[in-house]
Amino acid sequence: MHHPYRFMNESPKQTVENLGEYIKYVHTKDSISVNGKIEYKLMGEGDMPVLDMLSALKDIGYNGYVSLEWVKRWSNNLCDAGVVIPHFANFMSAYKSRHKHPLQDNIRKTGKYVWPKERLLDYTFPDILDRICEEFPNQYAFRYTELDYTRTYPEFRDDVDNLARALLAIGVKKGDHVAIWATNVPAWYITFWASTKIGAVLVTVNTAYKIHEAEYLLKQSDTHTLVMIEGLKDSHYSEIIREICPELDSCPKGDLNSKRLPVLKNIITVGFEMKGCYTWNEVNEKAKEIPYSEVEKVRRTIDKHDVCNMQYTSGTTGFPKGVMLTHYNVVNNGKAIGDCMDLSTADRMMIQVPMFHCFGMVLAMTASVTHGVTMSPITAFSPRKGLACINQEKITCFHGVPTMFIAMLGHENFATTDFSYMRTGIMAGSPCPIKTMNEVIEKMNMSEICITYGQTEASPATTMSKTSDSIETRVNTVGGPIFGVECKIVDPETNEDLPDNVDGEFVARGYNIMKGYYKMPEATAAAIDSDGWLHTGDLARRLPDGNFKITGRIKDMIIRGGENVYPREIEEYLYHLEGVKDVQVAAVPSKKYGEEVGAFIILHEGVTMTDDVVKDFCRGKIARHKIPKYIFFVDTFPMTGSGKIQKFKLKDLSLKLLAEQGITPV
Repeated sequence: MHHPYRFMNESPKQTVENLGEYIKYVHTKDSISVNGKIEYKLMGEGDMPVLDMLSALKDIGYNGYVSLEWVKRWSNNLCDAGVVIPHFANFMSAYKSRHKHPLQDNIRKTGKYVWPKERLLDYTFPDILDRICEEFPNQYAFRYTELDYTRTYPEFRDDVDNLARALLAIGVKKGDHVAIWATNVPAWYITFWASTKIGAVLVTVNTAYKIHEAEYLLKQSDTHTLVMIEGLKDSHYSEIIREICPELDSCPKGDLNSKRLPVLKNIITVGFEMKGCYTWNEVNEKAKEIPYSEVEKVRRTIDKHDVCNMQYTSGTTGFPKGVMLTHYNVVNNGKAIGDCMDLSTADRMMIQVPMFHCFGMVLAMTASVTHGVTMSPITAFSPRKGLACINQEKITCFHGVPTMFIAMLGHENFATTDFSYMRTGIMAGSPCPIKTMNEVIEKMNMSEICITYGQTEASPATTMSKTSDSIETRVNTVGGPIFGVECKIVDPETNEDLPDNVDGEFVARGYNIMKGYYKMPEATAAAIDSDGWLHTGDLARRLPDGNFKITGRIKDMIIRGGENVYPREIEEYLYHLEGVKDVQVAAVPSKKYGEEVGAFIILHEGVTMTDDVVKDFCRGKIARHKIPKYIFFVDTFPMTGSGKIQKFKLKDLSLKLLAEQGITPV
């Protein structure tokens, strides 16, 4: 920094603006000019504008080294390294970033993580990434096994910074909504972090959406820019968007004027080309048009309570609503999840749950990044690819809904998979069968697997078991409240608090509760009461030890002739019937009783079974009114794209199957 100022009359601000993001290392010395002759001085004793230099570097987000150039022959006063170097270190210490918390050790002392457990962070997503890059510059952020994408944390940040500049170049501003319609490809992660860095809001799009759902989401969310892959399975995103926006055939890139989606201006395609759209490579090239300093200018205006993400409820209970989540919501919920799992730099997380859902975005990605974990995403769930990834990357943890674990346990490659490095993970999203949980612990070596409970509106976790909890606690409960969150059980009718061991509605309050539903104030008021409690609609009971047990959804509860029947109880019982692979219990309309119990059963391959076998298994073991009147042997359950079972669709399915059999419910 000495020569541009001293010999070119260039201010530090000018130098930094000229070089911008090309600055990777800073080298300096101090001096004065006497009658045109340079005299070198100890740092701080010359007239070099050091403070201005550091301020300019801060403006571009520089977070690297500043070194001293020292040549003892320049001055007799500078001949002693024992004086010069400590003096420089002392002088610069005033400008050094000071972190409140030192690095922490995981329980096994095999890895490090940054922030102490049970602490809330006042950081935005960009702040989190910078700190991890600073502390663990050589740690891999991503190691894909099916794609050519391997990055250390600083290398990943470079990709993020490039796209952040590109988004600014195509007109994305702070507060604009950027939608991502893609599987767990690298572009998903880059788009998320780039959006958060410029204060944009990332809108996640379910990978299973068809045209009606996609159009609704993009319009309701006021999406300004859409990033998308070509499609997945039978959902052809390119065809859907072309039908919604026929204007793409004639519009310039970046200037879409859609009749059906008036806010949408940019579409970025990943892995394919389409008229009127930027390709991923094209848009990244546009980063050259914007200096990195512009990114930092926007970044400095971002508040931790700004909305950073909008997730649309999965549709298990009604029409999708845009859940607005803030940096503070998500960063701290992800950190709390990682804390409970004791994540650190020693861990390697396989991510097979979809990123469009909180399960992937928060419980996997955010939990990993806040703890410096290496991530190995699977683009879309595949038991074969997942097992191969576990072998190749020596995976220590992964998440899944029960159906994913069941599929992996039953795969032909399971026996040749090395689970010796496996330690922890999360099973969540739908009720976890006791039998499946025990198999995962015993056969997958996941002795520290956890259960998490929550919903998107809570960022999503409200309760979680810990790695230190007993197996019985992790199997039979969803754990206790995570740090910073209050949980209780109330009477659904009166809203009065209920004592332990009494079923009622589960409600939660804390830092993690959403800002609200986008453009739906009435729905927001219905979900969050005047005291800040989120009403989940889930039935649960609190146990005397402080843990919670979920017993079902209020709307899932079957009322048979005035008797309350909880589906979860019957499901857990039927899992013990030999030959049953998976089971769901739901209400079937009845003229006589209002509702009857229906059991939807998936059998193991090669197994056959009759209705009578199921009913005989129940007789004498559970109350008569709980024994399923109707048995349906099915191949699959209706599910959301994130793997949640849509119980409300089972009632309609039961009527269809009965009609096919010529049976009229009585």
